[in-house]
Amino acid sequence: MRKNIVAGNWKMNKNLQEGIALAKELNEALTADKPNCDVVICTPFIHLASVTPIVDEAIIGVGAENCADKVSGAYTGEVSAEMVASTGAKYVILGHSERRSYYGETVEILEEKVKLALANNLTPIFCIGEVLEERQAEKQNEVVAAQLASVFTLSAEDFGKIILAYEPVWAIGTGLTATPEQAQDIHAYIRSLIVEKYGQEVADNCSILYGGSCKPSNAKELFANPDVDGGLIGGAALKVSDFKGIIDAFK
Repeated sequence: MRKNIVAGNWKMNKNLQEGIALAKELNEALTADKPNCDVVICTPFIHLASVTPIVDEAIIGVGAENCADKVSGAYTGEVSAEMVASTGAKYVILGHSERRSYYGETVEILEEKVKLALANNLTPIFCIGEVLEERQAEKQNEVVAAQLASVFTLSAEDFGKIILAYEPVWAIGTGLTATPEQAQDIHAYIRSLIVEKYGQEVADNCSILYGGSCKPSNAKELFANPDVDGGLIGGAALKVSDFKGIIDAFK
């Protein structure tokens, strides 16, 4: 059956020294008190090669926050999936709403990124979700269905290798949070689309994380939903006590 996962997205925070210190502190905390779920930290590119060797891979997986949609070549400033994998990282966040809105990442670009990540044995954490205007217009189902086009071209076998993260964009960094009922409703809808495309077994095995102002105080209630399999955590992942508080929601 599918895994429960708590993944941290550091975004553009922490210099190298601070990132190493945070990873060490988290590793010590989770070594002392083993988590009851899979834990992943997704860091800026410059941290990956330093952080991967200092965490126990049996306890903490490491991932990037993005990768390029090209294999290699004259793409100044880009980092390929192969480069990410060469650091020992095992995961990559793709399709985050900030990448979609600030950097114009399209369904087609993200389809390429997902394929390259899988080709390099990285597990994509693929993000989908609506903005406030779309939620207010009750178009959230339509929006997530369209965004899933990037991964619905995969074979059932390859789709089984990805993790989905539903992020209501209106709840990222705003302090607003989808109610447990709202989260369950859309997670169940997403799973129903997977059933239609790939069948019940594939859908049952797909982890769908919630991302959007998840914190220790609301994690347990959110994660109690049958179709919410954990969280993709932003700000609260930058402080070990907060991140561990969310991880402990599975205890």
